Amino acid sequence: MSFEKELQTRSESKCELCESSDGLSVYAVQPKRNENADDHAYLCAKCIEQIEDADRIEPNHWRCLNNSMWSPVPAVQVLAYRMLHQLKGEGWPDELLEMLFLDDETQEWANDGMASGVKHVDANGAILQAGDTVVLTQDLKVKGTSFTAKRGTAVRRISLVADNPEHIEGKVEGQRIVILTKFVRKK
Repeated sequence: MSFEKELQTRSESKCELCESSDGLSVYAVQPKRNENADDHAYLCAKCIEQIEDADRIEPNHWRCLNNSMWSPVPAVQVLAYRMLHQLKGEGWPDELLEMLFLDDETQEWANDGMASGVKHVDANGAILQAGDTVVLTQDLKVKGTSFTAKRGTAVRRISLVADNPEHIEGKVEGQRIVILTKFVRKK
């Protein structure tokens, strides 16, 4: 059985992200780990176009991730995780990211594909990765709010700001905030 036939059967001839049945094709999730169907997803042209060109992303199209992120297929989980990270500025993906659980191998695969060449390092020079837990090294006044993030506060499941190595994002007191890497240490 070819990849395409195997993926058609697995997906019931629907896009594994949005469930569309139009313009479906095999999509290799990079970086490939094995040369088998597990490293591929069966996707519609609209999903592929938006995955490959961030300028074409239509945020409302990706509300489908609320369902597809629960797929048992690692390639689909990886794509859902990456798209949720790309859309996190929209607000609604934050909650989904908090619920999404990936096993260690799948999480590593998802992170590997998001590497942008920009390295985020903490106050001690340790390299930070998406999903890490960090601790604040000093009290930080949070702009636009009335609270101060206290020294010693743990910030779990951080996100990296792709184009700025000095910024990470995380939740403190229920608020998603940007934190300078020089004020955190990896836990």
